[in-house]
Amino acid sequence: MIHYYKTVGDKTIEQSEAGSGVWIHLTNPTREELNQVSGEAGVQIDFLQAALDEEEMPRLDKEDSQSLILVDIPVVEPEGTSFVYNTLPLGIILLEQMVVTVCLEETTIVDEFVENRVRGFDTAKKTRFVLQLLYKTSSKFLQYLRQIDKASTQVEAALHKSLKNRELIQMLKLEKSLVFFSTSLKANETVMEKLLKTNFIKRYPDDEDLLEDVIIENKQAIEMATIYRDILSGTMDAFASVISNNLNIVMKFLASMTIILAVPALVAGLWGMNVPVPFESTPAGFLIVVGISLFCAALTTYILWRKKML
Repeated sequence: MIHYYKTVGDKTIEQSEAGSGVWIHLTNPTREELNQVSGEAGVQIDFLQAALDEEEMPRLDKEDSQSLILVDIPVVEPEGTSFVYNTLPLGIILLEQMVVTVCLEETTIVDEFVENRVRGFDTAKKTRFVLQLLYKTSSKFLQYLRQIDKASTQVEAALHKSLKNRELIQMLKLEKSLVFFSTSLKANETVMEKLLKTNFIKRYPDDEDLLEDVIIENKQAIEMATIYRDILSGTMDAFASVISNNLNIVMKFLASMTIILAVPALVAGLWGMNVPVPFESTPAGFLIVVGISLFCAALTTYILWRKKML
């Protein structure tokens, strides 16, 4: 899908075609749409296709007057009755007169620009637009990291009550999301550091502070992802130990009960043999054997209890 946007006054208005100062955004484009944008804007097909590979790593690339900035952005994907957090590449291509962005899915980061929720946004100010996109990306990472932290707290509270596999699987998904976030944030940091140290894109004095804010925001997201991942990993290890310990307690109890029940069975087996046995001619012989069985079972129970095996 292709959308054309241009800032008119203080509003971002959708256009019908490409032109100077226009922002072109492609969402999961077809081959025909890629060729159309390539023909209209003169952008290289390779740059447009870079963001369509989910495994593509964040990087910078430049060819003639075209510059490609590829970064990872956070997304939320439904999975069954819950959600899973993941990352996708976002391609930002700077041309002489236009900016082109490419992504595999609709993203709330782009929606904020389209819906005029970003202060000072202007499609004609390409450098500032790129930095604002990077800033919103880092901010979105922070937002989702806080959501992951809240979700992990809720799952932890549920684990205290149930200790079932379902909650552990949810914790595992959250930890997996944090690994994705941490990897993408560190890769994005490399791209941002290169933007700071090199003249890959034309920077203006007013943009220097914004680029520094982008790097600071990204570093904060990296630290939060690392902290949350360590906490989540420690929590999962602790609950795994609790579950294993509970299983050991149950197995120990069942083993003790097996021993206790085996004692009366042994006594009954001895008196049930087809040979002369004590009390065989005594009218109260059955009650005596039952009493011996109960006494032996009680004695075994006492011994196991003293040894803290019951």
